[in-house]
Amino acid sequence: MPEPLPPPQTMAASGARWWPRLRGVVRLLGPLLALALVIGVFAVADRWKNGEDSQFFTAGNARTISAPVATVFVAALGMTVVIIAGGIDLSAGTAQSLAATVLAWGLMRPALYSSNPWAAIALALATGTACGFVNGALIGWLRVVPFIVTLGTMRAYLGFGNALAHETTLRPDTATQIPQWLQNWLSVRADALIYGFPLGVWTAIILALVTAGVLRFTVFGRHVFALGSNETAARLCGINVFWMKIAVYSLAGLFFGIAGVYQFSRLSVGQPTSGLGVELKVIAAVVIGGASLSGGRGSILGTLAGAGIMCVIDSGCTQLGLSNPVQDIVLGVVIVAAVAIDQFRQRRVDARA
Repeated sequence: MPEPLPPPQTMAASGARWWPRLRGVVRLLGPLLALALVIGVFAVADRWKNGEDSQFFTAGNARTISAPVATVFVAALGMTVVIIAGGIDLSAGTAQSLAATVLAWGLMRPALYSSNPWAAIALALATGTACGFVNGALIGWLRVVPFIVTLGTMRAYLGFGNALAHETTLRPDTATQIPQWLQNWLSVRADALIYGFPLGVWTAIILALVTAGVLRFTVFGRHVFALGSNETAARLCGINVFWMKIAVYSLAGLFFGIAGVYQFSRLSVGQPTSGLGVELKVIAAVVIGGASLSGGRGSILGTLAGAGIMCVIDSGCTQLGLSNPVQDIVLGVVIVAAVAIDQFRQRRVDARA
């Protein structure tokens, strides 16, 4: 004899429990699903256009894409923390290129030869952290919106880089001044790979795991989310908002400094202007990954997917032979769509409140 069906109230209660969980899973995995969709679209398009000669959906192309993804992703880790805290940092690109320029300058100094490259790398990381510290201190002290402050420091850091490089490009000698491991950091040559990918890619994954752990399991992480959700409430709860902003932007600056090392490894030069426009890709990666520009929401996994989407679109458009203007249009449409989705989500949250 078949068992009787549960009462309608029980079934409704069960559905009410499972629906929020399912919605949470979809929200968490949504950026990854979007990345898979973008990869699938370009793989099909490349196969349709190039036939047997298609190279997009291959292990070699995945390794090639991984280098720019890692560079954008490392910088986006710092931007994720800033955006979750309710801020923005337009100086990310020039701070990154300033750190790369300082690294190149340090490698070319004979006085640092005995401790190269570690002294030069330490200078680059300190430069990025100092940039973030200045941003946080100005935002907290002046109480000016981060957009305006970081727009000003973006130009200032560009000026510092040009002054250090004497308005040229610093080119350390690859044979004597740049260590081999730094040249191989993001190299896709077979002898430079570790388990199929460059060491820099694995390092970026480790940094992501550490950052995710800090945001998820530490008091600092809870304060970051609280600051972005409601700054006034965070202050009333005893959080020192001024020092929290300094800590958040300094941490972001450290990641921009690390991204500068990644950038130098790819280019082997220090070029102060190479960071112009990078901040847009970094911010877009975070927003595409599901973070809210209003603060209080974001994830490292989503940022990884967002960085992947940006670089996959670049690679896919190049392999399909699309011109740079078309690539810019596609990326622009993706960014606008991501911001529109974020605003739609925010309106739904406000309506429920």
